[in-house]
Amino acid sequence: MAWKLEGTYFENCNCDWVCPCTVTSFVSPATGDRCHVVLNYHVRRGEVDGVDVSGRSVSLVVDAPKQMLDGGWRVGVIIDDKASKEQADKLTAVFAGQAGGPMANLAPLIGEVLGIEQKPIEYSDHGNRHRIRIGDDIAIEVEDFASQDGGETTKLTGVAHPSSSTITVAKPIESKIKAFGMEFKNAGKSAFSAPFNWTG
Repeated sequence: MAWKLEGTYFENCNCDWVCPCTVTSFVSPATGDRCHVVLNYHVRRGEVDGVDVSGRSVSLVVDAPKQMLDGGWRVGVIIDDKASKEQADKLTAVFAGQAGGPMANLAPLIGEVLGIEQKPIEYSDHGNRHRIRIGDDIAIEVEDFASQDGGETTKLTGVAHPSSSTITVAKPIESKIKAFGMEFKNAGKSAFSAPFNWTG
């Protein structure tokens, strides 16, 4: 299965500013008893095994132990309800790590798949702001940190993150998550964003 995806991503977790798991490539533990993170992806252009998936969005809702490398992650997958069954199947293969690529590196850490659902996803990028709405249950908006004169954004480089080795530090302005039997609010906590460019 050959595939290529390009687009944008942002995440929001419950770590106190800034997530040490990400900064240290999973070596340091989270600041809370559990890590509650939502990773959101919008595919600007993409094809999986000959199927065009451009314009589709995917979110991963994760509950992981304080030391994320201990494994046993509980993960739920939400796919844009505009995706056809074929598109949804192909996107699931990529984002669940079954098709290789960056997400395959995380697959051994997953202990339980909580479900795969299709819901209405509204994803938007406006300059340094990134926003997602998933039905009435998930609403997250983050803003990239930039210098006071509105110049260059603050970035972490050389990180072992599935989205990109360079990610931008952001702050969550709004955050409410209710999915797969979990409910948490991460406003004022940790966030990152980045473009992503994957092949497999």
